[in-house]
Amino acid sequence: MVVVKSVKIDGESIHIFNSAIYIFESSSGFSLQLDLIVSEVTVKKYRKFENLIMEIELEDGRILNSIMHAKILPGGLPQLNLFCELDDLNEYEDFEKINENDSWFPNIEEGITLEEIRKVEMPDEEVSLKLKLPINQVEWLKAQKKSVLIKMFNEVINDIMKKQNL
Repeated sequence: MVVVKSVKIDGESIHIFNSAIYIFESSSGFSLQLDLIVSEVTVKKYRKFENLIMEIELEDGRILNSIMHAKILPGGLPQLNLFCELDDLNEYEDFEKINENDSWFPNIEEGITLEEIRKVEMPDEEVSLKLKLPINQVEWLKAQKKSVLIKMFNEVINDIMKKQNL
């Protein structure tokens, strides 16, 4: 079985939590498939691209360079599905081959949790709050720098979450 050691997208190394690389056989031909469990930050970064320049280092030392089509798989853990058509299967003889009619596909989510992924790379999200406060508090908030407010809210929310064992 072929194992992925590292992956670079457009020259940038990404953290992979699990992966599967295999040959997919369909009625239209053969394709090289690379399924990756990555962080939510990585999915967000590459979701807008249809094609990516990939460098895949395998555990046996081989390096595969290819332009691959990208799909974001919904649900479950954050995943990228990358694929490219293959004309010559000779250099991929030791890769697992899966037919479109097979009922088995690699389960790369097994044994990984979203909490583990977020320990490595926590995504940031913008949030807007609508509050009704006394005018003196509103004036004080408006006078603060955004970075100070973000730090303050992070600390307050983290303290509350610790108290609630979240």
